[in-house]
Amino acid sequence: MEQEEKRPEQEQPEGHPAEPQQPEEAKEGPDQGQGSLEEGALEKLQGEFEAHKQQHLRVLAEYDNFRKRTAAEKSAIYNNAVSDTVQALLPIADNIERALGQENASAEDMKKGVEMIESQIEQAFEKLGITSCGAVGEAFDPNLHNAVAHIEDESLGENVISAVFQKGYRLGDRVVRFAMVQVAN
Repeated sequence: MEQEEKRPEQEQPEGHPAEPQQPEEAKEGPDQGQGSLEEGALEKLQGEFEAHKQQHLRVLAEYDNFRKRTAAEKSAIYNNAVSDTVQALLPIADNIERALGQENASAEDMKKGVEMIESQIEQAFEKLGITSCGAVGEAFDPNLHNAVAHIEDESLGENVISAVFQKGYRLGDRVVRFAMVQVAN
């Protein structure tokens, strides 16, 4: 009789393997565990995203502060440089004003006063780091000199400055004004 009694589990159409029957609660259990794993992973990723977002916002704020600070420092450096230059030139302006205020000065006294002012200008330029360039006899350098005339003179060498119409000035390696010169040969 045992053979005649067939259990429902064994009655399967041919070609289909038997699937073990599990209670409804058991079938839902692994899916619920997987769902909680996904929720945990999602929460972790959201937490990381928020942390990165906050870090990004802090970096943006730091960059903005850096940009503003460097702009203020640049402006302060420029203002200090202008102030230093004006301070170096003010005594010269004062002496020119005094010289113009002299009513009974002879030509010789005026010439002497202008020479003293020129000396003061040279001292101020030296203090500011400005050097002159373009003297007669120097070799012509197109990076420092602007040739406005050319002469043929056998007593001078080739590409030598024969006359200076306007001095040139340099601040360190930077040319402030090119010397206007006449070049021989």
